[in-house]
Amino acid sequence: MTKILKFLFSRMVIVGLLILIQLGILIFTIWKLSESFVYLYGLFIAISIFATIYIVSTKDNPSYKLAWIIPVLLVPVFGGLFYLIFGSRRTTKKFRRRMINIHNETAKHLKQDNDVFREIEEDDKSVANQVKYLNNYAASPIYKNTTTRYLSPGEEFFEELKKELKKAKKYIFMEYFIIHEGVMWDSILEILEEKVQEGVDVRLIYDDMGCLQTLPYKYYEKLRQKGIKCVVFNPFVPFLSVVMNNRDHRKITIVDGHTAFTGGINLADEYINKIVRFGHWKDAAIILKGEAVWNFTMMFLQVWKFNCGEKEEYDKYRPDVNYLKPFESDGYVQPYGDSPLDDETVGEYVYLNIINKARDYIYINTPYLIVDNELVTALTLAAKSGVEVIIVTPHIEDKWYVHLVTRAYYAQLIEAGVKIYEYTPGFIHSKTFVSDDKIGVVGTINMDYRSLYLHFENGVLLYKTKSVMEIKEDFLETLNICQEITIEDCHKIKWLNRFITAILRVFAPLL
Repeated sequence: MTKILKFLFSRMVIVGLLILIQLGILIFTIWKLSESFVYLYGLFIAISIFATIYIVSTKDNPSYKLAWIIPVLLVPVFGGLFYLIFGSRRTTKKFRRRMINIHNETAKHLKQDNDVFREIEEDDKSVANQVKYLNNYAASPIYKNTTTRYLSPGEEFFEELKKELKKAKKYIFMEYFIIHEGVMWDSILEILEEKVQEGVDVRLIYDDMGCLQTLPYKYYEKLRQKGIKCVVFNPFVPFLSVVMNNRDHRKITIVDGHTAFTGGINLADEYINKIVRFGHWKDAAIILKGEAVWNFTMMFLQVWKFNCGEKEEYDKYRPDVNYLKPFESDGYVQPYGDSPLDDETVGEYVYLNIINKARDYIYINTPYLIVDNELVTALTLAAKSGVEVIIVTPHIEDKWYVHLVTRAYYAQLIEAGVKIYEYTPGFIHSKTFVSDDKIGVVGTINMDYRSLYLHFENGVLLYKTKSVMEIKEDFLETLNICQEITIEDCHKIKWLNRFITAILRVFAPLL
């Protein structure tokens, strides 16, 4: 009974109810107005017609357009107005302008070493083109003088993270989508408190919606009292607004400018299997040491300034300021960020480039497989061209409706020659690509619409690093405990489930 009452009076439920009430009032008002005033009914119909024409003319993904055109035409009285309120993926001008100004200001601190780029260009022109794209459109140079190590599962990441946090002398920057009080976070918080007492500058950014169910209201005040500088990204308010769609889905830790972590792992106990929610949780991260950490430091400081408006002396956070020895080199490393506030779907373009340039194989781990036509085309064409394409998804879902949509893509991909496996022990949350023994990606970017189009994300492009082969080895080992999905399995699905998934697939961009 106590748990039920706690849930009913939780912030998530209260905020959800307030939004539903607003939605109900909006629908009721439109309905009564259109019923009472014939000319308003005609106006609403006209708005829906113009909204449909506008949707067709936009540069948005065709799947996203279709997901909106159908409800607008089916319910023209409400559809057009609903699209005007919720349909645009663009946020308020103020929100966009602030972030874009910060990116423009910091871009001058992220310059590509031309000698490094020429080395890659001489070695592989197609990889150099990928590198050039990220440098030009995501302000993300590529580096040598950096070592990387792949960390999987979450337990391995957790131990390595604690070890590096304890070494901090100057600063610790952390940016996470989800933080949940428990064994993992409490252990990290204890270290952070110790570091504050030692005079280390400790800063934390967490996403408000990501932590809506996992942290107490105004938790940042508790952290500030401990001496930890803390800000909440895009505080969630019970108001109908597209701004609430843009969440900070990144997972980044930076220690003294020369060591960084990223990957799919949030700071909650299920990620290290201290609690079991969806069977065994399989996740992945990567640790970087060296010059490439600078990209992550700048990503963090961009978001920090967006929230705080504080001026920074960026150069004092460079990798070599607090690390006086020469950095070791292990291939080429290019950390990059993705923002929903520009017109570049950086995360998707990186994935597409890898798929399109693959010669022998592409191995993919993803918790969600809700892909647009471009990714489906690229994956099927690669498989039809003789490239071995293998995708691993979860067997036990975290969200039933999302998993239904993921499975809706299986038949089309399998018929083209793509091999699909499900991680039978539980839920795989890793977001990794590896191809041809030379290129890989570890990051936060899921293969779904929210990650690819709406969230702030990040990843690391790896070229000829030792970690590329570590990703491959881990992938092949994981296949031993996975179940291959056959076309016969796809045909066994009940007709009702097929009907539901067909509907969900159409509206997948809005989920």
